[in-house]
Amino acid sequence: MALISIQNATLSLGGPLLLDDVTLQIEEGQRVCILGRNGAGKSTFLRVMHGDVPLDKGTVARQQGLRVSMLPQEVPQGISGQVYAVIAEGMGATGRALAEYHEVSVLLESGDTSPGLDTRLQKAQQALDAGDGWTAHQTVQSVINHLKLNAEVEFSRLSGGMKRRVMLARALAAEPDVLLLDEPTNHLDVDSIDWLEEFLLRRMRTLVLITHDRMFLRKVANRIVELDRGHLADWSCDYDTFLERKDGQLHAEQQEWARLDQKLAEEEVWIRKGIKARRTRNMGRVRELYALREERARRRDRLGSVSMQVQEAERSGKLVVEARNITYTYPDAETPVIHDVSLVISRGDKVGFLGPNGVGKTTMLKLLLGRLEPQSGTVRHGTRLEIAYFDQLRGELDESKSVRDNVANGNDTVEINGTRKHVVGYLKEFLFDPQRIHMPVSCLSGGERNRLLLARLFTRPANVLVFDEPTNDLDMETLDLLEELLGAYTGTVLVVSHDRAFLNNVVTSTLAFEGDGRVCEYVGGYDDWLRQRPAPASAVSRAESAAKPSVKAEDDGGAGKQKKLTFNEQRELKTLKEDLEALPARLAALEEEQRSLEAAMADPAFYTRDPQGFADSTRRLEELESEQLALLERWEQAEQRLEELEQFRA
Repeated sequence: MALISIQNATLSLGGPLLLDDVTLQIEEGQRVCILGRNGAGKSTFLRVMHGDVPLDKGTVARQQGLRVSMLPQEVPQGISGQVYAVIAEGMGATGRALAEYHEVSVLLESGDTSPGLDTRLQKAQQALDAGDGWTAHQTVQSVINHLKLNAEVEFSRLSGGMKRRVMLARALAAEPDVLLLDEPTNHLDVDSIDWLEEFLLRRMRTLVLITHDRMFLRKVANRIVELDRGHLADWSCDYDTFLERKDGQLHAEQQEWARLDQKLAEEEVWIRKGIKARRTRNMGRVRELYALREERARRRDRLGSVSMQVQEAERSGKLVVEARNITYTYPDAETPVIHDVSLVISRGDKVGFLGPNGVGKTTMLKLLLGRLEPQSGTVRHGTRLEIAYFDQLRGELDESKSVRDNVANGNDTVEINGTRKHVVGYLKEFLFDPQRIHMPVSCLSGGERNRLLLARLFTRPANVLVFDEPTNDLDMETLDLLEELLGAYTGTVLVVSHDRAFLNNVVTSTLAFEGDGRVCEYVGGYDDWLRQRPAPASAVSRAESAAKPSVKAEDDGGAGKQKKLTFNEQRELKTLKEDLEALPARLAALEEEQRSLEAAMADPAFYTRDPQGFADSTRRLEELESEQLALLERWEQAEQRLEELEQFRA
């Protein structure tokens, strides 16, 4: 039986039908990604599954006792409390008891002697003992650590992006039967996205998500469902196969529509012939014409594509920016966020900035652009620089002004590369309906605001484009077009992004922020950085030792010569044997440490006695899992290499 069954669903929110007699079944084990253009109704469809939006017609049936958790696109109103409590309360009664226990424990630890605290602590502990409360605490602590949240901060004081992180943690910690996620990777850095991918694959059996992160989609989803003009198409394949099939379907649809349009035009000519023709006309043919007219009226044309054109300024000088030994420290910090960094950016470079949230990527951009002054070192700019800046906070947009005024400043036209365009026509190229261009920016969705910011950005002549998180909320077709435009752009591009596919397709070099203020430059995009970044010392030594035999073999090689191991190979062979003998004991030690920690954390009094120790133990358990996996991989690699050397010697 399907976990969620949607039958003949029809829904309109005052405009065209978002759902037009839609049917969908969600089975256990499926990881479904819903695709579609911005405004197609994907988020609304997810809310229908969750039960937040009633249908005009049709039914939504859920398996009895089914637990469903959802990350919405917009943060719900009215949520308050500390981050830990907000996350835990998504787990039901056990979570509420856990939130109570955590709150009282923190108060007691701070020295609070208010009456009744001990009684509250005892009641919460009894509730946790009756259920699986301590395991639930480990789950909450794990998502807090990996999503880099502060458990004690008041939720209402967080930024919009951090609130989204907390709501994601709440949905994950609930460990539901079906998890609904709306753009889960927005505002996450690459490390958090990598962890989320592994968490979903390991812990979430059934999943329905909306995402425009193509690499995330490829790794997580095993079924593609597309919402297009009110109808669902179930492709039941991976993303790359979907792209091929969708392209073929659109081509066939266009051919069929062209054939019908031609036939309709011919029939319209026939019906308007002279009086004699009208007296003798075939009534069956007339009825067929009426049917063609009705079919054409019912047709919902596919939403057009964004049309982007960068207005290029006069070419800049060869040098764009040169930074020498720059260092910057935040006023309230002890260690520098940027330390002794030197780099040169030349005309035509397309540079990506990669690193965790808060590591200093936006600060580095501002230093390079002259918006911040380094505490030491120098920044030198080239000549004839015209910079256009895409701000991730959309600070360039005036919330109180209309869409039109934000682009044209009250004028009727804008000038793009010497050609004047009416502002309405220009905004239509960015998929803004003429009826919406007089709306204030505050009423726009996230995707519409990003498109508006791009439209505003491209009205300015520029030879340096700077993008700080441009991909959030943009649909895939707009992303593809933006990538194509930046690839053909002859100026300089600086881009901060956690969209790994976007970095792969756009940038020619990557500045990786590696902690402690260090910034290292790598050739190519994200995948190139993965290949070039420093490997662990053991991996380096293995690679070096593996490369040396091939060189020696070429020097000594010859048909009929006896193969002998070199001194380095003999030493490697001995080391591998010793390593393989030691690995079982090292693995057993890690397993013993894991068992000891789990036994200690099973004691309800542990958290009361030492909350920090409990958190440290939770982190250590996660590290132990990674270390055990690394040892097993090392074991496998050592056995393979040992077999190669033994065969070579034989």
